[in-house]
Amino acid sequence: MIKWLKLFITALPFMYMILVWVLSSLPHDAVLELPSGSFDRFLKESLHLIEFGILHFLFIAALLVHGKLTVATHTLAAVFAAFYGFVDEIHQAFVPYRSATMIDAVKDVVGVLIVYLVVQRFYFVKKDSILRKLFMRLESYFQG
Repeated sequence: MIKWLKLFITALPFMYMILVWVLSSLPHDAVLELPSGSFDRFLKESLHLIEFGILHFLFIAALLVHGKLTVATHTLAAVFAAFYGFVDEIHQAFVPYRSATMIDAVKDVVGVLIVYLVVQRFYFVKKDSILRKLFMRLESYFQG
């Protein structure tokens, strides 16, 4: 059971990347359109921060279950998640009903950076944090 769960958690960031790719291939209102146009736009623009922060967090989870979460792998995962944000923006530039802007790419990077800094501070620096204790418990569970 643990082996399958470990495999699933390892695959999650890549499945999420596919989901992001598919959703960014659709019109911005294909999944959800709120009645207020300005709120709809604000919410969807804010999601850039969240969606790439989630991607980085999923990479952290994959590293954790394999006992490979170090400062170096954490940094590499953050760079990869941010790079994927740029790739997604380039992809959207070729989708007729989507747009790609540098500000969206910056929001993608900021989302990754927020998760990076939180994990850096509360896992690697602050040794008595709740986040560190939770991550250590998860890591020991999967390492047996």
